[in-house]
Amino acid sequence: MRKAALANRARRILVGAVPKERRTQAQRLYRPLVAQAYRGDEVECPICGGRFRKFLKKHAASGRPRAGARCARCGSLERHRLLWLYLRDGTDLLTRPARLLHFAPEPGIAEKLKELPGCDYLSADLDAPPAMVRMDVQDIPADDDSFDAVICNHVLEHVPDDRRAVREIRRVLKPGGWAILGVPLQRKRATSFEDPAITSPEERERIYGQFDHVRVYGADYPDRLRDCGFEVEMVRYAERLGTDGARRYGLVADAAIPVCRPAEAA
Repeated sequence: MRKAALANRARRILVGAVPKERRTQAQRLYRPLVAQAYRGDEVECPICGGRFRKFLKKHAASGRPRAGARCARCGSLERHRLLWLYLRDGTDLLTRPARLLHFAPEPGIAEKLKELPGCDYLSADLDAPPAMVRMDVQDIPADDDSFDAVICNHVLEHVPDDRRAVREIRRVLKPGGWAILGVPLQRKRATSFEDPAITSPEERERIYGQFDHVRVYGADYPDRLRDCGFEVEMVRYAERLGTDGARRYGLVADAAIPVCRPAEAA
């Protein structure tokens, strides 16, 4: 336990002292220490392959910390591990040549996708690097029917015109292609909510849950995607792994992955 406390203290000092743009480099210094302190065989990260006695808390800027969320070695969260498991075992992305566009690339997943044989991979973000190119999802500089797949996970809640962004993703997808358009979802909320008049970070955090979010999504989210020309399947992939699998990989058992395919009539 003393090793874990010292490793976490080192993490907090580095995070507090290092500018945001250099934190990725800082993480490479302290994460091996944290991973060593928490080594074990109770849980496993499918992204980096690390095995630990537990996943770590996710320390939020506001609200209560979330236990069992973060990988001690690569820093992945529940949604990252679920996404990779689905890509790896629930699609043919790893075995079939494809042109892939990946917005706001999750570091560990991006590294794996870049290495795939036959994958023409392009990562994009408004704040590149670490993405390969700077790109606005609301205005994708690509021809129609350009990509076999698009991953846009936890991006749309930040985008001023999310419907325009979804239509752009629909436009650049090839017939028969697919997109993963994950967002923070409050299923107990019947309808999504946004108000352009809410502009202060403090008010956005209070209403949307995070200072840089511009809306909160509810149970109508799949319908918003359908209105933009997609067929939508909410894949509860963690349920397919069973209770033991969800616990082993540190997943939210009832989390859903929105898998979207261009509707024929769109």
